Formats: sequence, structure tokens, C-alpha cells
Amino acid sequence: MPEQFGMDAYAPREIAARIERAGVAKVQLPLQAMFMLAVLAGAFIGLGAMYCVVVRADAGLGLAARQLLAGLSFALGLLLVIVAGAELFTGNNLLVMAWADRRISGRQLLRNWLVVLAGNAVGACGLALLVYWSGHPAMHGGAIGAEYVRIAQAKTAQAPLQAFLLGVLCNALVCLAVWMAMAGRSVTDKAVAVVFPVSAFVAAGFEHSIANLYLLPMAMLVQGSAGGLAWDVVLRSLLPVLAGNLVGGSLLVGLVYHLIYHGKLD
Repeated sequence: MPEQFGMDAYAPREIAARIERAGVAKVQLPLQAMFMLAVLAGAFIGLGAMYCVVVRADAGLGLAARQLLAGLSFALGLLLVIVAGAELFTGNNLLVMAWADRRISGRQLLRNWLVVLAGNAVGACGLALLVYWSGHPAMHGGAIGAEYVRIAQAKTAQAPLQAFLLGVLCNALVCLAVWMAMAGRSVTDKAVAVVFPVSAFVAAGFEHSIANLYLLPMAMLVQGSAGGLAWDVVLRSLLPVLAGNLVGGSLLVGLVYHLIYHGKLD
């Protein structure tokens, strides 16, 4: 008989078991399916980032209102990943639970992360191209395009340690959102679970590597040959965020819950 928690949600111990089972299923996906689902996830996160930028470009909003509404808008991305089904690198950091319980190998874990990260990059950058070609950055008298550039300038100006720590905090919240979504039995349950952690990380200005794979290329497209970002600058800004996301999701959430439910504290 399943342990009851709250109304009809899965209890935390049941969530841990469900995430481990999901991890085993994820690494067993055929390579082509894994990559295509990762492309979708990159595009989904990009759609959330696009929605978020539209809100942030409204200079008439106060800081608190703008950050809150931007966060709520960005939650679209992770909700699409969870409900529609896709493979997201930052959420898949929770696969460390199945690895730590010896249900998947280190090779399977790394294969999944590398394939999914590559697919996410293709999906996010591909969406940036489509959105740029659609004329979206010219909306609101060019304010949307200007906001992409402003966001990119702020991200690439961060010191590596700051970017790393912002990445850690971001993916701790993202993986907690995924964790709580696994407690839900309905789309409504999952939506409620996702919205608050995701909106919190966006409002706080934390850094999500896959979102940045949409935002930074978009800023490059908007600026064009007029100057600004180069790929080496983008990569230098992405790498510490990527490392921070990996630590925040796999260590601070995945391995901590593994220790609680399957480790020496069990």
C-alpha cells in the first residue's frame, strides 16, 4: 500500500524511488530518441525564456512585479518539459540518485548527460534562430531586442565564481521543482509544484545554463555584426554556470536525498 502524504501526493520516500526508476528508464532510451527529446527540451526552455524576456522588457513595471511575472512566465519551459515529455540536462542531474544506488553505471550517466546537453544546445540555439527570423526582437519598438542584449551583457560581465554560485542556486531550485513534480498525480499538481521554485530562481537572478543557450545566441543575432558578443565570451560565461548547475542539482539535491533515503542515514 503506497504511503500517504498530504492528500493523494506521493510521499518523499516514494518520490526518491520514482526518480530512481525514471533514471534507469532515461539512460535506456535509444540514442536517437534521447537526442530528439533533448532538442525538444532545449526549445521548451527557450520558449520559457522568450516569454520571460517579453515581461522583462516592460519598463513600466516595478522591480518586484517585473521579476515575479518574469519568473512565472519562465516556468512555462520546465512545465512543458515535465508534462509534454522531454530530456533536460539540468533536471537529469537527478540521475545521480540511480547511479549512487548502483542501478545505472557511471558510463550510462555520463552518456545521458552529454547527449542531452548537446540536444538541449541544438534545441535552444535553433529556437533562437527561428524566433529571430520571425521578427520577434523588433516588437515594442525594438525594446524586446534591446532587452536580450542587456540580459546578455549582464550575464557575460559576471565573474566566474559568481556565475558558478548563481548556477548552483538555480539548479538546486530546478531539481527541487522536478522532485516535487514527481509527487503529483495530475497536471495541476505538477504545475503548482513547478511554478514556485522556478519563479523564485528567475526572480532572484540565478543562472540556468540551458536558458542561457537561448538568450546569449539571441543577443548575438540581435547585435549582428555591429559588435558585442563573440562565441569565446559566450562559452566563458556558460561554463561556470554549467558547472554550478551540475553541482546544485546532482550534489545538493540528488545525492543529499540519496543519503537520506538510501544511505547511512536511512
